[in-house]
Amino acid sequence: MRTEELTAKALENVNFDKYLLANAVGKRAEAIANGEATVLEIDITGMKYTDVALQEIAEGKIIPSIDG
Repeated sequence: MRTEELTAKALENVNFDKYLLANAVGKRAEAIANGEATVLEIDITGMKYTDVALQEIAEGKIIPSIDG
């Protein structure tokens, strides 16, 4: 799926709150970079951490919240 499509789907999953999405992608990408396992069932070799985080949110596998 293209980045634009992933972003649109991820925005739907956070009620179109682009600030929540940006914050969630950043925090999740940092966690993945620090060794946390991804919840995607695909090969993520060569993918950027932010792309992995965005896809997790777009697929509804990670649910961002205001609480953190």
